[in-house]
Amino acid sequence: MLICLSASHKNSSFDVLEKLSVGANDTAGGILERHPALVGAVVVATCNRFEAYLDLDEPLGSSPISAVHAAIDGVSASTGVAVDVLRNTLDLVHGSGVAEHLFAVTSGLESVVVGEGEIAGQVRRSLEQARLFRTTSPELERLFQRASQTSRGVKNRTGIGAAGRSLVRLALELAESRVTDWAQTRVLLVGTGRYAGASLAALRDLGAEDVRVYSPSGRAQKFATSHQITAVAESAFAIEAAEADLILTCTTADTHVIDAALLHSGRALSLQLPAAEARTLPSCPMTDAPTEIPRRLIIDLGLPRNVDPDVTDLAGVELLDLETIRIHAPLEELNATSDARLLVGRAARKFSAVAEEQSLAPAVVALRSYVFDLLDGEIDRARNRGDNSEQTEAALRHLAGVLLHTPMVRSRELARAGEQAAFLTGLDALFGIQVELPAAGTAATAADIGPAAS
Repeated sequence: MLICLSASHKNSSFDVLEKLSVGANDTAGGILERHPALVGAVVVATCNRFEAYLDLDEPLGSSPISAVHAAIDGVSASTGVAVDVLRNTLDLVHGSGVAEHLFAVTSGLESVVVGEGEIAGQVRRSLEQARLFRTTSPELERLFQRASQTSRGVKNRTGIGAAGRSLVRLALELAESRVTDWAQTRVLLVGTGRYAGASLAALRDLGAEDVRVYSPSGRAQKFATSHQITAVAESAFAIEAAEADLILTCTTADTHVIDAALLHSGRALSLQLPAAEARTLPSCPMTDAPTEIPRRLIIDLGLPRNVDPDVTDLAGVELLDLETIRIHAPLEELNATSDARLLVGRAARKFSAVAEEQSLAPAVVALRSYVFDLLDGEIDRARNRGDNSEQTEAALRHLAGVLLHTPMVRSRELARAGEQAAFLTGLDALFGIQVELPAAGTAATAADIGPAAS
């Protein structure tokens, strides 16, 4: 049984998403330790989303409530977000709805910028992380692999991502009203990871030529060499931050990389350098910038935040963070989105149909074993009577196959219709075969489940 606990820009505050992102790497393992029925976990954590996809091994008719509560407790322990907050924040999807939700997420249909391309790679890396820490399961593997296939199909068959829009590009579009000449804009890129390559490509498309890179983790030189830009050393970071017209941050650091104190010190250092190395604050190409106070723009794409909001206390500094960008996200392109959702829905139904058929596999195996055990018994008795004819044995085996054909077909039909119980009842009534199946889930919300029973 598949379960998804989901917090996103649609149902959660930015502060909660930021806290959830901090402990995301340890969450999957922490969840699995909380309940024996939880056999797999993959956590997807992005700048606007935190989701835990769980594989729950429970028999048909069992309540998933205790396992869901345990999973929420695990998320709380790993991230520090209170259990009550999580229950009021997280959406809970289980059963057939999980596939459609993940397929839509991976295809960019649930993103701030509908159709953005980064999410597919983030989902893929989440599965790789789960494999690394051995928290995935065969059913979660199948789910995530199918999600990647669906995403590629949506991209190839619809116009959902034709414009190449992304969170990075949306942020820079919002910045364009503040920039008069990208070629003369001095840009500092902070980070070499998740969004750095996309950020640099988008900046170059706009015409930015003076781009430098700094990495809190010390990888700036490698990134700068491969992308033919200038690396900023740790010792020069404060000055570069103070002199940049535009700073774009996209690191996975858990603490603020830029704050008001850093910019203050950078300005002071810039003015106190020896004459031979003196740097004056460059003229700023931002529109409407006062001559005496250069205008600076900082774009923070990090989660948790890379930039302390106190930078806006400095004259001339403007901060554009994920929360602000979300407010300005464009409306969906209706036709492309509609076509994409049709493809997602079709893929999800196919995934669920296969899963439903597989859910009756233990019952089908039990029936086949019952029939073939009877068959082997009859063949042994025939041999004991001296009938060693291969034709007799072949005829009996053919008859068994013919008799099993209709029950096999009906098992698939009933499974796809969600009527596994009818097949189980028939097995028990006709042959006395009793089989327990994994549970098939329905949709719910974390808040609906309420507090765990003591």
